[in-house]
Amino acid sequence: MNLITEKNLSKIIIYIFIIIMSSMIFAISYFYVKNTYSEFEIQMEKFVSEYYFDKKKTLKKEIDTVIDILNYNVAKENINEQESKADAIRLLNNIRFEENKSNYFFVYDIKKIDGGDDFARLVVNPNRPDLVGTLISTNYTDANGKKFREDFLRDIRQKGESFTQYAYTKPGDKDVKQKLSYFKFYEEWNWVIAVGVYTDDIEKELAIKRADLEKRVKSQVAQNIVLFLMFLSIAILISIAISQKIDDILNKYKQKVIQNENELRELNQTLENRVKEEIEKNREKEQLLVQKSKLIALGEMISNIAHQWRQPLSELSSILMFIKFKHSIGALDNETMNKKSSEADIVIEYMSQTIDDFRNFFMPKKAKENFNVYKIVKLVMSIVSSNLKSYNIDVQIDIDKKIKLNTYVNEYEQVLLNIINNARDVLIEKQIVNPCIKITAYEKDEYVVLYIEDNGGGITVEPKGKIFEPYFTTKSDSDGTGIGLYMSKIIVDKNMKGKLTVRNTQDGAKFAIFVPKENVDVKNINFEMN
Repeated sequence: MNLITEKNLSKIIIYIFIIIMSSMIFAISYFYVKNTYSEFEIQMEKFVSEYYFDKKKTLKKEIDTVIDILNYNVAKENINEQESKADAIRLLNNIRFEENKSNYFFVYDIKKIDGGDDFARLVVNPNRPDLVGTLISTNYTDANGKKFREDFLRDIRQKGESFTQYAYTKPGDKDVKQKLSYFKFYEEWNWVIAVGVYTDDIEKELAIKRADLEKRVKSQVAQNIVLFLMFLSIAILISIAISQKIDDILNKYKQKVIQNENELRELNQTLENRVKEEIEKNREKEQLLVQKSKLIALGEMISNIAHQWRQPLSELSSILMFIKFKHSIGALDNETMNKKSSEADIVIEYMSQTIDDFRNFFMPKKAKENFNVYKIVKLVMSIVSSNLKSYNIDVQIDIDKKIKLNTYVNEYEQVLLNIINNARDVLIEKQIVNPCIKITAYEKDEYVVLYIEDNGGGITVEPKGKIFEPYFTTKSDSDGTGIGLYMSKIIVDKNMKGKLTVRNTQDGAKFAIFVPKENVDVKNINFEMN
């Protein structure tokens, strides 16, 4: 028996369509819900990791700020060490770095750097006034039997700082809580200055974040399921309506075929006019593509400006935060204000110069300048040095101070800044131990080559030249645009008639910037990378 006939063909097609579409929507809904919850757990793990990382940065920042204050007081000529220590103890006993938190500063006056009984005297601890002034031992254990003082002192001996987690009594609470503390050695007074956060405070905030995320995920899942079901219902209703029309369409098919034949004859007769119309349409499309390319170029320039401004804005924010803190504690003198104002002016001037550089980037009439390569490198380093120091990145510069170039100085600075920032991001992302950036240069008869080398493990993509392609990046969307190295390649290879190359060394990546000297025919240059 033939199940598919001309009479029921439309209904069979509609039924099959409904079955397939229903299966697809339910399958999509199932996997969406499953993947959404999996993604939720991944986001929570990432959030927890980033949260603890930010807390560590906050603790370290607060200690560094206190040490800056102590160094400022020590530098005063009209106050002796005993008075400076007394002022520091009063300050540390009365400040909290977060409102409505149980966080406080505490200080050890080190007597025996190798530890043991009576290794230090506790000089500040608002939570344990009964211990202030007494000698303490590294053999002391917390509620879990951990000798945390022995742990942090070992780190102090090795690297001058320590992040240590242990159990300790929380202010205003009889129960023992887990605490994460940051200890740093202040060599001037032989003090170890510390500050910590109780992890139950952190866990409470994480629980609130988890509840909020989970609520939003459930709401989004429910909303999508409702939408899927709504679309399925609408599709079924539309399919039923279409099935009622298909029979009429089949009956009119012959008439439409005849009508199409007539239209084809008419089309053949007016083919020339139609061709002209299509040509005109294609021209309009070409104009739209030209306009679109201009908009894309504008977008790229804006993206580059945003990329260049990210670090100066961070520098400016740090300067303002430092001034605000100094003012809040009444320690903002004229010298500090003038110094920080000058630093801010330099950053703002650099940001303004960035706008001019990008605005004139593609202009053919750009004057070359004679400049000292070593001074330009030092100028670029003055912009990024603070950020590099915050991540303990060592920068080694070995450049003959007599080397000079004649090219576009602003673009040369831009290339250096892009490559140094790229090296910094790799060292931070891979958490390299003893991170280092080496900058060297030498000159030949035809050109000057400058090397920027890091110990970040090297470039893993193949071919390595892919990193110079536009929009290629190994970072997340929020951290990278894939424009920096691409623009650097254009500047060196096209604008400066030089060559930008990269290769892997035993420890990391090594970029080489070849720039021809003045009045040199680049066609005769053989760029060689050591």
